[in-house]
Amino acid sequence: MTDDVADSAVPHRHTLGEVGLVTPQDFAHAQPFTFNSGQTLPGFTLRYETYGTLNATRDNVILICHALSGDHHCAGLHTPEDRKPGWWNNLIGPGKAVDTTKFFVVCANVLGGCQGSTGPSSTNPATNQPYGLAFPFVTIIDMVRSQKLLLDHLGINALHAVLGGSMGGMLAMQFAIEYPAYVRRVIAMATTAREGAQAIAFNEVGRQAIMQDPEWNHGDYAKGGGPRVGLAIARMMAHITYVSDASMDRKFGRRRKGNGTGGAYTFDVQFEVESYLQHQGQAFINRFDANTYLYITRALDHFDLPQVYGSLEAAFAPVQAQTLSVGFTSDWLFPPEQNRAITLALLRAGKSASYAELTTDLGHDSFLLESEELYTLVRAFLEGNAPAALDYSI
Repeated sequence: MTDDVADSAVPHRHTLGEVGLVTPQDFAHAQPFTFNSGQTLPGFTLRYETYGTLNATRDNVILICHALSGDHHCAGLHTPEDRKPGWWNNLIGPGKAVDTTKFFVVCANVLGGCQGSTGPSSTNPATNQPYGLAFPFVTIIDMVRSQKLLLDHLGINALHAVLGGSMGGMLAMQFAIEYPAYVRRVIAMATTAREGAQAIAFNEVGRQAIMQDPEWNHGDYAKGGGPRVGLAIARMMAHITYVSDASMDRKFGRRRKGNGTGGAYTFDVQFEVESYLQHQGQAFINRFDANTYLYITRALDHFDLPQVYGSLEAAFAPVQAQTLSVGFTSDWLFPPEQNRAITLALLRAGKSASYAELTTDLGHDSFLLESEELYTLVRAFLEGNAPAALDYSI
């Protein structure tokens, strides 16, 4: 067992059902890495976390793939003072749907990211300055291949499952295509096999908000600086696509903020929803890099399995994994029919595939929120004994 697996295999647990305190680790790949574009890096680093214990056969592994604004920290706490646990803490832990008493869970910040993994904000050894736009164009395939190198480093023989939502679902599908004998199960939630025009359009508005900010300076800015206004606006706009009209109305309605109860026409914050979006934008710029936002949204735009492989059925031809696609009725970014299309293509390709559609009014981010129905579905699929009450086939 490698040291980094051993050191993190049994994290401290302070609450039943929680993985407890976790420490991020770095995998440094010291060999040249060639991107799908043909560009190369002399090496790269991926920051990752693990939870649970690796079994003797080194195959009880679940790989968690994060979405656009996510990172490696999907469960537990970094310090006892942390107020907010990892982004999928409700799903991962002892006795939870992704049960860390049974599975060894790995989650890495993607290549091109900005939370410890090599990306545009990393130092270019050739210039001793941030890469900026000199960073190679990154694709979903590049992210998957770099994470496979991490898994090889950890000595993992097979993946019991790959699990992700949104961009994470794209990564999960690509894993099953790239490494069919390595992946046994795939759960792809709130995702798509190809981004449609509307999703690309939203991404472009966000990119333009960043690139039109004078502080962007063609991607050349110091760490801690850059187009903070543009990035905040990009985040505000994107966040609207992650929720639904019903959930926004229930949470905020037309309630006024503070003294904004009068009818005065000013451009100060007057509604609670405005204050909420501004908070989302400000919180985002303190943890995310603007160039990374440009790179990853463009990677999403270029994700198009039918175009790359000739058809969706051809794309899935190598797949050996059992696959579950999950759509959410109120998701208008990657709506249910796009998730259903994945399962239908897998079935046409002769694969073992299922589809579940969960009724919710929480929008695209439904896969991140509390849902006993989702937990039951994930647990049953991972353990291979879905109850008869859950008919999630087409």
